[in-house]
Amino acid sequence: MALRGGVDLGGTKIEAVVADEGGHVSGRARMPTPTQGGPQAVASAITAAMREAATGAGVEVQTLAGVGVGSPGTVSDGTVSHARNLPDWEDAFPLAETVGAALGVPVEVANDVSVAVDAEAALGAGRGRRSLLGVWWGTGVGGSIVVEGKRWLGRGAAGEIGHMVVKMGGRRCDCGNRGCLEAYAGRGSMERRARQLVERGEKTDLFELMEKHGRPRLTSGIWERALDKGDKVAEQLIDEAYAALGAGIGSAVNLTDVEAVVIGGGLGTRFGDRAVTRIASEMHPHLFVRERPPDVIPAELGDLGGAIGASLLVSAAPEKQVTA
Repeated sequence: MALRGGVDLGGTKIEAVVADEGGHVSGRARMPTPTQGGPQAVASAITAAMREAATGAGVEVQTLAGVGVGSPGTVSDGTVSHARNLPDWEDAFPLAETVGAALGVPVEVANDVSVAVDAEAALGAGRGRRSLLGVWWGTGVGGSIVVEGKRWLGRGAAGEIGHMVVKMGGRRCDCGNRGCLEAYAGRGSMERRARQLVERGEKTDLFELMEKHGRPRLTSGIWERALDKGDKVAEQLIDEAYAALGAGIGSAVNLTDVEAVVIGGGLGTRFGDRAVTRIASEMHPHLFVRERPPDVIPAELGDLGGAIGASLLVSAAPEKQVTA
């Protein structure tokens, strides 16, 4: 089977794989997402990660059928804009063209959460489900809706659960609105809130752990270590995140009545069953039909789900997507 590359571009890491059409991975590489240098620096890091993954698979990158990239932000015809969880990335940047020219292969780009949920629907936790909502909890909070095996796109921006309002007049979100789910549960927003609390005199080990482990940001692993130590600030912010996730997901379920909710992303994958249990509990009071809640399940493909999903873009057929 033809090999293709897949790249999951996240706010803290870039994951690259070489996989076949069945999602079997033969090479992988991971590196931190650049914190400065803008889109060009990120494109260079994607290129380096993909070459490293190809080397791990024992192939030349030019022999791949193509490379798919799952990216945050607004994606249109291979360009990415408004990727606010990435450094200095507001204006449109030709990511597909830039990476493709560097690697010498065709490159397809799509929304990062959408491709990860596509992979779960086809190869992971969503197999056999007529409908599901994927919620990716990481640097931001992303979502995607799959119905009868096909992703619902609406007019191009369906599934943005992170920007559902969970508190009227609440915290300012990066999108400019107030009270969005992401403003309470996105890892980037949680880090900003932690810094504000420290400035007000609150005590936390979060930033000491970050420095100790050589991380430029509060990664999922740092949050987990702080929680394991009983850090009160970490506990407070994670509790707020779970409450917001429950409200947002519950509202989305009331609207869509999906069979299952699949939880993935950096924090979702890191906390695994703990996150699933807590989110299901926080969601339940918000449901309209409480006696028939959807299954809340963890993503099966783990950290590689986004990259595997991106690799499927290389052979994605036009009929795979549903538009309004």
